[in-house]
Amino acid sequence: MGEQTDFAALLSPLTLAGRRLRNRVAHASMTTMMSTGGRVTDTLITYHANRAKGGAAMIITEPIGMAPHQARLARTQAWNDADLDGFKRWADAVESQDCRLIGQIQDAGRGRHYPGRNPEAIGASALPDDLSWTVPHALTADEIRALVDDIAASSRRLTQCGFSGVELSCGHGHLFHQFLSPASNRRTDEYGGDLTGRTRLVAELVAAIRAQCGTGFIIGLKLPGDDGVPGGIDPSLAAPIAQALTAPRNADYVCFAQGAHARTLEMHVPDRYGPRLAYMDIIRALRPAVNGVPLMALGRITDPAEAEGILARDEAELIGLGRALVADPAWLLKALRGRTCDIRYCLSCNTCWGTIVAAHLPIACVNNPRVGRRDEVDYWPVPANARRRVVVVGAGVAGMEAAWVAAARGHAVTVVGRSAAIGGAARWRASLPGGETITSIYDYQLVAAQRSSVRLELGVIATADKVMALRPDSVILATGATMIRPDWLAGDADGLVPDLRTAIPPLVGRTEPQDGTAVIFDMDHSEATYAAAEFLRARFVRVVLVTPRDTIAADVQMVTRQGILRRMAEQRIEIVTLSLPVLTAAIEDGVLEYANVYTGKVGRVSDVAFLAYATPRAPNDLLADELGRLGVPVRLVGDCMAPQDLLAATATGHAAGEMV
Repeated sequence: MGEQTDFAALLSPLTLAGRRLRNRVAHASMTTMMSTGGRVTDTLITYHANRAKGGAAMIITEPIGMAPHQARLARTQAWNDADLDGFKRWADAVESQDCRLIGQIQDAGRGRHYPGRNPEAIGASALPDDLSWTVPHALTADEIRALVDDIAASSRRLTQCGFSGVELSCGHGHLFHQFLSPASNRRTDEYGGDLTGRTRLVAELVAAIRAQCGTGFIIGLKLPGDDGVPGGIDPSLAAPIAQALTAPRNADYVCFAQGAHARTLEMHVPDRYGPRLAYMDIIRALRPAVNGVPLMALGRITDPAEAEGILARDEAELIGLGRALVADPAWLLKALRGRTCDIRYCLSCNTCWGTIVAAHLPIACVNNPRVGRRDEVDYWPVPANARRRVVVVGAGVAGMEAAWVAAARGHAVTVVGRSAAIGGAARWRASLPGGETITSIYDYQLVAAQRSSVRLELGVIATADKVMALRPDSVILATGATMIRPDWLAGDADGLVPDLRTAIPPLVGRTEPQDGTAVIFDMDHSEATYAAAEFLRARFVRVVLVTPRDTIAADVQMVTRQGILRRMAEQRIEIVTLSLPVLTAAIEDGVLEYANVYTGKVGRVSDVAFLAYATPRAPNDLLADELGRLGVPVRLVGDCMAPQDLLAATATGHAAGEMV
């Protein structure tokens, strides 16, 4: 299929430091956790080569170890000659596809978003990190100059290995940001004080790298646009910082970040609860401050039309995509070929952030079960050796993922779904605040299923007899899970107190205010429970969360949890911790009692008009035993296998479709 002309601005080339970029799409830095022992791995190379193959003109890597003190970090190490061959193979795999490879330079400094404190932290001043309260060693002037020398020498090593440039990460609350900000830099020597002092470290770094690597080496600056920290860097201070650092014309491009290692950490990966193009207002405001240096737009850009519009309006010269290219490395390739319906779109759910930061696992994506695999780019399954009849029971995202993959491999696939529409529990979640992007999961799956001739039987209860009547060679069971009734809900009270997934749907579409208080018993601590609380807050005068834990959202990774806590506070959703409901006859009169789990002290919520529970889920897997006794091979996927999250749903469904 020929290229379309709808994306003329995205397709236009650009030259940075004498190096040609074939288009305006850059893969923004994303940590992958794909290196091992500080060395470049084949998986790491494949991940970046895939993004080059998919159309990106420039790739900024994850942070690279550029100084000896970073030797123990989980990143590739460029401060010595131990892995020159690895870096050369990495550069060749990307650069050979006419894509510029840029190594990112970053040090967290005092910043830490893991539990505990970092005794090895360095910083501008001996002031505590806002999240972990880590107090760093304040670098001396000599140590700063040694750091500059180390980073410049490592940058030269990268250019000798074939890299096209480096990017200095001076935002997100990292070390260089800490020097730039008056909130974290209280120094009185030449690296503190006024604007000139606070920008000196970054200015010296840029100059040293330029001296070591020459004029044909791309140097990018990621600068703070708004860190949200009192006394820190807001747009009014970001402008003179950008002005000062771009005035020497040593930098080849600039982009702006938000957030810091503080309660504003969530700002640096804007999620689905905020606006699309989340940084654009600040980018437009700061554009005059960069002295004409090419500007890269960042911040929840997910759609090719959005990117084209930014460039066409001359709001930036480059488009930086991080999560969007994790979700689909062929994002640009598909757009140019008129296949935007085939893009697996970023959900802005930050599951990827959770896998690398919270779980310390290789980067993963709900909408891309093949991250880093060799055949990832514009993937379509390879035909199976023999055609089989496959029945998929359940039309949620796990079942639909299994169905389209199996059918695309040539199998005759029938999906039997209880609901009249596909999507399962994801459709319920999509009806709640922050759920709009979730529809893209099953929208893509439906298109892929139609393309591969999946037969859908919806609105049908799948009994063993029904399944066997389809004469399957194999069955994939994707029947989900059911919230477990909490122990305090005794006897015949089921009809009085439903689970949250049952209680919410009757209210969808009803926007008129409801009298009384809505109460959720939270023994789930997933993001969906708090989206439901927001949904109820828009309809009820009062919403109360009751949980037996000492806080809420304990099972949610930090940047998502920060947003949840902020929204609960802003919307005045009340939180009762360390408590369990006590179901009494008074509930019929609208009074719910709860007792502290330690002391037994009783509290009350009055005027209760809505009460539901969100709890761990039990798999709906009874059909597996029945079919097994009939001799049919059965694979369980999604919550039916082990109740988890959307990441597990698409991953297990995809794997089953490949294996059947």
